[in-house]
Amino acid sequence: MILDDLDVPIALAPMAGGPSTPELTAAVAEAGGFGQLAAGYLSAADTAARIAATRAATGKPFGVNLFVPGPPTPPADLADYLAELGAEHQLGDPRFDTDDWDAKLDLLVADPVAAVSFTFGCPSAADIERLHAAGSEAWVTVTSVVEARVAVEAGADVLIAQGAEAGGHRATFTDRPADDTTDPLGLLALLQLLSAATDLPLVATGGLTTGAGIAAALAAGAAAAQLGTVFLRCPEAGTSQVHRAALTADTPTMLTRAFTGRRARGLRNRFLVRHTATAPTGYPEIHYATAPLRAEARAAGNPEEVNLWAGQTHELTPELPAGELVSTLAADTKAALEKALSRRIQHY
Repeated sequence: MILDDLDVPIALAPMAGGPSTPELTAAVAEAGGFGQLAAGYLSAADTAARIAATRAATGKPFGVNLFVPGPPTPPADLADYLAELGAEHQLGDPRFDTDDWDAKLDLLVADPVAAVSFTFGCPSAADIERLHAAGSEAWVTVTSVVEARVAVEAGADVLIAQGAEAGGHRATFTDRPADDTTDPLGLLALLQLLSAATDLPLVATGGLTTGAGIAAALAAGAAAAQLGTVFLRCPEAGTSQVHRAALTADTPTMLTRAFTGRRARGLRNRFLVRHTATAPTGYPEIHYATAPLRAEARAAGNPEEVNLWAGQTHELTPELPAGELVSTLAADTKAALEKALSRRIQHY
């Protein structure tokens, strides 16, 4: 197992849409963690180029993340919301695609990496077997015990346990507004439930930006911690300047479908406040529709109309090179674990 060979129990979250770069992935791998490239929104050709660039920067194992495609959304379900946005913004084409799923999966079978991780669903048992035959592990992101059971049945090697605290998109297999009335599981609760339900290794993700947070996840049953937000201010990350600047404030986060049609956690801003209540499920159609307005806001340095994905502890994010950050987190994790072990438990 990859997790058994890591020098540091830290994995880089695959942050699609800009922050993920070969340089960031390689830096985390070189520091002893597990780097992951985000292939979301990329073509198979672009994914291949980024894999090659990562290999040129490090000889260490790394992974690639894929988005599992869902069904298209009926245009009528999107019409009212697109009309609402179109009254104020120039919109893009609300098209559906599968994120080049078949071609990227074929690429990773022909040119395998150490692990392929999945978000938004679980690949079929046949697809996982193809990856296994190529020598890759399959890591499936889950948010519940029900999803974990599906992944176990399909042959997953590792479960990435995503708590509600996580920044960016919720990894739920199905995004249903009817489920919004149920509180999503926080990371520690999810780890405990998954540990009782399966023996598969768990990688914890969601709201982890300090060594103490990583230590808590390890104590709760995780084999490693996957961190994303904490790497957004690293110089190797492709994070936009407006996003970097916004992370330093203590702005609260919220869950929204307003920018992409799929529930995601980002910093509260004017766009989220105005449109979250009316945004329907419609991914990736709404993602493509809002792409021009988000690009315009980034170019203008306008934080009020751009998706500022961030976890709940974003204000603790430092500005450090990725390798130095991994080393600091590893040392702080060890110190936190030793401190916890030093506390006496009375009468036992």
